[in-house]
Amino acid sequence: MAKIQLTGRESIKEALRRFKKICDREGIINHSKRIAYYEKPSERRRREESRRIKNIKRGQKFQAQPQSIA
Repeated sequence: MAKIQLTGRESIKEALRRFKKICDREGIINHSKRIAYYEKPSERRRREESRRIKNIKRGQKFQAQPQSIA
């Protein structure tokens, strides 16, 4: 659960921006959007599989690039 406390002279806008950032990091917004409507198990598996493939390709892309030593 995301919580924030207002510090000293912090404005409401700054506190709200911090709160949104925390919610985004914890995945609260994405989770609530996902459970708002029923998702068939086959669609869920398809979504998770595409996410796995995307992560594997991203990892291979970074491994294939030559790393320069600074």
